[in-house]
Amino acid sequence: MPRVKQTGRNMLFVIAVVSVYLALVISPTDSTADSSYVAAVYEHKVILNPGPRTPVSRHEALQHMQKNLDIYEEQAARAAQQGAQILVFPEDGIHGFNFTRSSIIGYLETIPNPQEESWNPCTEPERHNNTEVLQRLSCMARRNNLYLVANMPDLQPCPLKTSPSSTCPPDGRWQFNTNVAFRSDGLLIARYHKQNLFFEQSFDTPPEVEVITFDTPFAGKFGLFICFDILFHDPAVVLVEMGVRQLIFPTAWMNALPLLDSVQFHSAFSLGANVTLLSANIRNDQRIMKGSGIYTPFSATYHHAWKGDPEEGRLLVARVPVLEPLEVKQSAAKEVEAGGVESASSVATDSGRCHQDSCDDHSPDSVHPSHSTFISFMFHDPFTFVLLNETQGDVKVCNGTFCCRLQYRWLLQDHKELYALGAFAGLHTVDGRYALQVCAVVRCAGLDQNSCGQVVEEAESKMDFLLAGNFDTKYVYPSILTSRMFLEQPESLQKAPDGKVTMKHSNMKGGLVTTCLYGRMYHLDNE
Repeated sequence: MPRVKQTGRNMLFVIAVVSVYLALVISPTDSTADSSYVAAVYEHKVILNPGPRTPVSRHEALQHMQKNLDIYEEQAARAAQQGAQILVFPEDGIHGFNFTRSSIIGYLETIPNPQEESWNPCTEPERHNNTEVLQRLSCMARRNNLYLVANMPDLQPCPLKTSPSSTCPPDGRWQFNTNVAFRSDGLLIARYHKQNLFFEQSFDTPPEVEVITFDTPFAGKFGLFICFDILFHDPAVVLVEMGVRQLIFPTAWMNALPLLDSVQFHSAFSLGANVTLLSANIRNDQRIMKGSGIYTPFSATYHHAWKGDPEEGRLLVARVPVLEPLEVKQSAAKEVEAGGVESASSVATDSGRCHQDSCDDHSPDSVHPSHSTFISFMFHDPFTFVLLNETQGDVKVCNGTFCCRLQYRWLLQDHKELYALGAFAGLHTVDGRYALQVCAVVRCAGLDQNSCGQVVEEAESKMDFLLAGNFDTKYVYPSILTSRMFLEQPESLQKAPDGKVTMKHSNMKGGLVTTCLYGRMYHLDNE
């Protein structure tokens, strides 16, 4: 059976962290006293329409969707038996994907706006026509007495206008990729339309960004967004900066190593943004879709299938703390900015200290490159790399004016794998457009430097390291991904007022695949 993984090989690491994103101290006391809740996410092997580009009748579409909903029913009951108070299903999990604008019509339901109308589809099924999926989801939540979030396609009529500036589609209807949330009694309480579409020709971008939350009695406020949204400012960062500490994230995530594997980046977002993220993914091996998790800033319960594992669904259930409102920690944040090294490293062991002759905290810009650099592409971006050929070292690499520094020591001096430190600052333009500043240590696919940046899933080499960069953004997402897609929690993270971010780690449990500081320059996305 596939394994459920926890950060650090089934150990719960609770560490003091200076949040890269919000400059807050995170610790076990960063939750309401004795307050926690049980969350569940389901990674679903979706039953697909074999001919998604051919239109089908409403009856045929319902027959298809009921097959996936039957599985949802089983998993909702299992989650409830394990005490789950909230359950999240993935993006596209009910209907599938690869539809055209016209072929998806049979799957669409018009979802009322819960902000304008109070409706319980389970107890009032006759109020709205053609809402069979909404009714079933509502009754699922009600029957199992849990909050439930699912993803489905929504149809909203819009008036045709003759104005050339009208955003109404020519056919007079909006089609949205949509999250719906139900209260434990079946009441529809939230509806969110996906803002950042990923080549989804069957759906429209909403005319205005939607920032949608709902309240629960057990954990306060939850925010909603979907898949590709996590790479952009709106609405994900808007929710975080509103102080929303619990985020719900249905996704159909296609893994993109070395930097954007599902568990790697979703846990990095949780840590960097100082939030809990409930991430439910699709399982589809043909499209490299796998990897779901329940992430907090100091723990992770996740599942990432490995080669040879059965292609099947996976229910994850975990008890997680209710995080305190952000404003409670503002005094601590100021203290950290003034000199929080002690706070950040107070739980670090001696083995976590750097192993060079000098351990002073240089700026990455103050260390002169000690090795020749080369350019190699990583996820279509031209990174500047320097090889890590010594048993230990202190190296720097720059891409333009953006520089990264690595202090490292290999735990085994005779390791056979090739590694490199890479830096990139610029606009990513393949399969999306977003501005980046990235520091990354990667295992190269072979022993030639041209293989650095290629996909690698396994590694044996382990290092103690300190990775640092001077970022021009406060939005930096840290990750450590080891062999066979295991996560490790950084030993410490620090952010200085001048934008320098430092991640330190030692005593690695698994061979290093990638460690990364992934900075997002949201303000430059459209330049």
